[in-house]
Amino acid sequence: MDRVPSGIKGLDELLGGGFPEGRCILVVGSPGSGKTTFALQYLYHGAMLGETGLYVTLDEHPDLVKKNLQSYDWDIDGMEKKGKLLFIDASGIRRARSGDNSLVSSYGSSGVDVTDFTELLKTISKVVEGENVHRIALDPVTSLMLRYVEELKRRRATVAFFDALADSGCTSIITSELKTSLMDRRFQLEEFLSHGVVLLHSLFHEGNIVRAVQIEKMRGISHDTQIRPYQFGVTGIEVFPRDKVF
Repeated sequence: MDRVPSGIKGLDELLGGGFPEGRCILVVGSPGSGKTTFALQYLYHGAMLGETGLYVTLDEHPDLVKKNLQSYDWDIDGMEKKGKLLFIDASGIRRARSGDNSLVSSYGSSGVDVTDFTELLKTISKVVEGENVHRIALDPVTSLMLRYVEELKRRRATVAFFDALADSGCTSIITSELKTSLMDRRFQLEEFLSHGVVLLHSLFHEGNIVRAVQIEKMRGISHDTQIRPYQFGVTGIEVFPRDKVF
C-alpha cells in the first residue's frame, strides 16, 4: 500500500512509513493537545513536497488559525501565495442552527457560498478537482456533527462526509474533540467510520502533564499501538517513537 508521509517527526516510524494513501484519518484530542497543529503540519509538509493541501476550518476563521501558529517555523503565507495551501472558511457552521442557510466560505481570494452540508461537500470536491489537491485537513468535524441532534441523521451525514473525502482520492486528516479523559473515554461514531484513528492524550503523571500519541487503528497496515510521548517544538509536533510514557 502506498504511503503518504505525515510530516510529524517520529510518527511515520510508528506507521511504518506514513498514512495509507487515499484514506481518511481521524485525529482525536482534548483542547490544547495540538489537533490544529497536527492538521496544518501535515498539509505544510505536503506543500514542501509540492503537493497542494486544502484546510477546511469549521471552528475559527483561517486568519486566526494562522495567527495561532505563528510560533512555528512555517511560511504558511508563502505557501498560500504559491497556491500550495488553500483555505475554506466554513466556521459559520458552528454558529448556524440546523437548517440555517447563512454560511459563507472562501478559499484563496475567491468567495464561495456554502448554504448547507451538501454544499460544503460540493465546494470541497470542486476545489480538490480544480486545484489538483492531494491532501485535505478538516478541523474539527465536531462542529459539523453538533448540527445533527438525531443520531440517525448524524450517522448518515458522517457516512456521506467520509465517503466524499474518500472519493476525492486525497489523503485526509479530520480532527475531533476528546470530551472525556483517557480512562473514561467513550468511542465516537467517527472513529468507527474512519480508516484510521490517532489519539492525542494529555496525561497527568507525578504532578506533570505528559503529552502522548497513540495510533488506535490504521486499517491495512501494521503499526505501533503503544502510547508514545510527543512535544511541541519550533517545527511543530515531534513524536518520540522509541520512548515509553511510563
